[in-house]
Amino acid sequence: MKAIDSAGLSIDYVTGTSMGSIIGALYAAGYSADSIEKIARKIDWDQMLSNQLSLRTIIMEEKDEYGKYDLELPWVSHFFRLNTGVLEGQELWIKFSELLFPVHQIKDFSRLPIPFKCIATDLSTGQAVVLDSGELVSAVRASMAIPSVFTAVDYNGKRLVDGGVVRNFPVKDVKEMGAQIIIGSNVSAGLMEAYKLNNALQVLLQVAFFREAEDTKTEVPLCDIYVQTPLDKFNMASFSQADEIIEAGVEEGRKLYPQLKRLADSLNLIYGAPGHGRPLQNEDSVLITDFEVRGLYHTTQNFFIHTTGLLTHRKYTAKNLSDMIRREEGTRYYNRIVYSLVSQPGKGSKIIFDVSENPLTFGKVSLHYNQFSGISAILNLTSRDFFTPSSRSLATVDIGENFRIRGQHIQYLGRGRKFALALTTQFDQFNITSYTNTREAGIYNENYFVSDIRMGYSTNRNLTLGVGNRFEWTRYKPSITSILSFEGTNDFPTSYVYIKHNSLDRPVYPKKGIETELEGDWVFKQNPNIQLHTNNEDIDTVSAVNPYPRLLFHFESYTPLSSKSTLLFHLQSGINFRYSSNIMNEFSVGGLTYSFHNQITFAGLREGSFYSASLAAMEVGLRYQLFGNIYLTGKTNVLFSNFISRSEFYKTPDFLSGYALTFTYNFALGPLELSAMYCDQWKRVMGYVNIGIPF
Repeated sequence: MKAIDSAGLSIDYVTGTSMGSIIGALYAAGYSADSIEKIARKIDWDQMLSNQLSLRTIIMEEKDEYGKYDLELPWVSHFFRLNTGVLEGQELWIKFSELLFPVHQIKDFSRLPIPFKCIATDLSTGQAVVLDSGELVSAVRASMAIPSVFTAVDYNGKRLVDGGVVRNFPVKDVKEMGAQIIIGSNVSAGLMEAYKLNNALQVLLQVAFFREAEDTKTEVPLCDIYVQTPLDKFNMASFSQADEIIEAGVEEGRKLYPQLKRLADSLNLIYGAPGHGRPLQNEDSVLITDFEVRGLYHTTQNFFIHTTGLLTHRKYTAKNLSDMIRREEGTRYYNRIVYSLVSQPGKGSKIIFDVSENPLTFGKVSLHYNQFSGISAILNLTSRDFFTPSSRSLATVDIGENFRIRGQHIQYLGRGRKFALALTTQFDQFNITSYTNTREAGIYNENYFVSDIRMGYSTNRNLTLGVGNRFEWTRYKPSITSILSFEGTNDFPTSYVYIKHNSLDRPVYPKKGIETELEGDWVFKQNPNIQLHTNNEDIDTVSAVNPYPRLLFHFESYTPLSSKSTLLFHLQSGINFRYSSNIMNEFSVGGLTYSFHNQITFAGLREGSFYSASLAAMEVGLRYQLFGNIYLTGKTNVLFSNFISRSEFYKTPDFLSGYALTFTYNFALGPLELSAMYCDQWKRVMGYVNIGIPF
């Protein structure tokens, strides 16, 4: 395409299928090849080709649960069902709407700056469908809906998938439009050889594209200039290698340029030089005077419009409308939102939202493993409006070497859902190793129960203020006794105030943003029933503990230094004031993954290596994306302890320093992290493995 533009060759018609429909539609709408190249290089393909929105659009009360599970199955008609594809690709819909906004008023594709058609496949008949009118965004999305990968698209009464199933190279269609000289670009390698079919998806796609392979054999001879770019080392999932693929195309263009230039010169001699090109129409905003929302069943039009913030008789840009849709999806009630604009002569435009609501109930599953918690299956059931309207209820259970279970009900209040009342209860059972002089000294079983009620007010999608009260119960029981160990129970209520801010762009391996939380507690009088075992002697601890204040602080930030590198910064602090003779509410130091309450992660130490009544830790790191989903992360951290309160029972150094180097492969089950870490005070190199996202 760059060679065509450079040669000054005027294109009269465009057809395309799948990715060809996307590129073709942009070119037909007036984008130059240079502009399309810049778009392709700039796009965050990981975000674009996922089912996840930016975490910034999710309402605060929903962020903790967003993107945590490997598989989410909707409950529809009394059973869990699979979608027509793995990916809905809402970000694709949004991006297409933004890019094609300048031609939103054109419903007949022959009236585009270059007449255009694209091809899809009718799921009910298996026949090719030529899309030449309607909503261009929906047509393109239907044409690239690879079966089983992307969900099918309902379009003009038909359910459509990728046109490549039957006609991936639509030469005869452009010939029927009137083209006399045809340039065809084909990046498909055709059917794979048998020995390369190594998984079920490859076999499924091989079978699906049998007809397409036969059709291509008849289409290629119709081209006057045929371009087959050598892309054997890439596949349809190689979006992380977009730059390399583009360069391969540019190289083919250089080879082809002399031929295209001769063709352009010849045509110019016959027909005269073309005009000044096809400038992209500069309609950057639209006046919206009316609206309609289609497809609502569980929610109301008033709720939908209020959440988007749409006001009539106002002008909106494509970005404004995209932000509206992202904000609406952040409520978690909607699976897909697509808009179209219908001109009303003399009255501006009517915006029509076509909505696909999420089912109210989902079953979710993920797997997790690390050296502390062992291997586990995490099962979740989440339902909206189950007990009361405008609510979300969930139950999560962690089944494995350590048992955990959580139940939560969130009741949203007010028209804008800025207030949320949350009731949470959780039980954890862990076997925790204790350490003495850097060596494993014992194992104890910890049972922890918490019941919590809080009221939060969210000023926006990134900030929440609130108050709450919780009741905690803890039991320690040594299974292998060390020199110092505790046995017994403690329980106490706590009242607290908190402020949370979360502007991270994604839940796993964010590239930018800040997450911070500050909590101030008042821990009421406790009633411990504890035996202290030390040097084989039993010492009764204090039978009652006076109230004391508590402060918790967490801050982490991610700053992109380049397209592949991210600077990490992490602060953690916990302070129990007036705590010297208290017990069972200290902060536990160690581990690279946050796994349990009162934990302060620290690169260089395993979970439970030290306990302290007051501490602060600072960590700096650099994460580099080697290629694709493979990362290398280096971290260094320091920890200061005992600077406000010092425990009478635990002997923790006043200063610790440590390091970690982590290799990560981020795949379908979440991040696979292999780490080597070192603590200056322990003088030991230790390995650490984590797979997936913890409970």
